[in-house]
Order: sequence, then structure tokens, then C-alpha cells
Amino acid sequence: MNRVFISDLHLETEHDAKYRAFQRVLWHVASTNQELYILGDLVEVWVGDDDDSSFATTLVDDLSECAASTDVFVMHGNRDFLYRDDFESRTGATLLPDPFLLNNEPDTEPVLLAHGDAYCTSDEAYMKVRELFRSETWQDQILGTTLLERRELAQALRAQSQQANQLKPANITDVVEVDVVDAMRRQGCRTMIHGHTHRPAIHHMINNTRRFVLGDWNECGWLLRQQDASFTLERFAI
Repeated sequence: MNRVFISDLHLETEHDAKYRAFQRVLWHVASTNQELYILGDLVEVWVGDDDDSSFATTLVDDLSECAASTDVFVMHGNRDFLYRDDFESRTGATLLPDPFLLNNEPDTEPVLLAHGDAYCTSDEAYMKVRELFRSETWQDQILGTTLLERRELAQALRAQSQQANQLKPANITDVVEVDVVDAMRRQGCRTMIHGHTHRPAIHHMINNTRRFVLGDWNECGWLLRQQDASFTLERFAI
């Protein structure tokens, strides 16, 4: 059983070093037959599956090529929550609900996958925004507008988010560990993998539970590699 987990790449263009690093990961998992799990915020913004930009087209093509050789799974993040059926059919990737219980082989324990923002419950303002953005009714309304309108809205929302986060203390934007442990208890597992917080680490928690936090791709790239029951958090140059 060989898997690779990544999140929070926040890709914006196909013409930079970060995108080339992403392509190398795609080639690596495809050539070695490893499953790939992208746990949200693959891109900085996704305005809809009808996006006809060169970036969106290149991304879909690259994911499709990888998915032709191995299994690719994608979870919505707080930046790319508008993936829908067309994205799935065009890329060959499988969209996962958040959270998703990943059942391993009989001799290993299940793992709970999440983007991670659902557990930032101390940030009450963000949780209200998250509930709106994940609403199917709101998403349908947004997708009913033009691509230009959606791009302008995305730019405005991004600016508002960046400004709001600058004013928040660090502990507010992190997950609340008791909520993480409770989610794992309800799912009957002792391991969680998530991103979102941009705080890569391995946390050993109460009741013999643990969580692996994926890093964002900024000054370097991050991935979590699973081989059977073993997990390794890796940092690499972009």
C-alpha cells in the first residue's frame, strides 16, 4: 500500500517553479503506482469547472494524465470548493467528502482525511463564512453568474480573507485539538491527516491518537508518504 498526501499548494499559474514541482509529484506517483490524495487548496481559487483559462486547462490535462496511470483523489478546500462533477469527469480524479474515512488493508487502522478548516472552531467568524461557502444553494447562485463576475468576486473575497487573517492571533486560526479528537472518536480511528493551517507537524494526542499536518507549498513543498502502516512527513525544494 503506497500513498502520497499533499495539500495547500495554492497554485495560480502553470508558469512557475511551484507548478513544475507539482508536475514532478504527479509524474512520480504515476510512475510508481502510488495513490495520490490532494486534501484541499490545490489552487488559490477555482471559479468553476467551466473555467477556460490556460491555467485551468493545463491543470485538468495534467491531472487527467496522472489519473490514467494511478488513482487520484481530491478534496475541496476553502479556496477550491467549487469543484463539481465536470471536474471529476474531465480529470479522472475522484472527489472526496470532507471528512473522509480511509479504510486501509485488514492489518492496518483506518485514517481520517480532512482539509482541516472544519476544526478551526475558535474562529467563529470564519466558521460562519465556511458554512455559507459550502452551501449548495449559495454555490448554485455563484455558478449561475458569468466567469468574469466570478473572477472579480474571487479576487475581492481573497483580499478580504487576507486582511482578516492578518488581524487574528495564531491560536484562532489553528484547529481545536479537542474537536479533532472528538471527530476521530466518532469515526472510530486514531489517525488523522489534514492541511489548511500551514503548520506542518506530527502531533501525538490523548488516547493514543495522532494527527499529521501537511504544509503549504511556499518556500518549499510538503508531502506525507504512506507505505503500509508507516507514515513519513517530507519536505522538499521547489
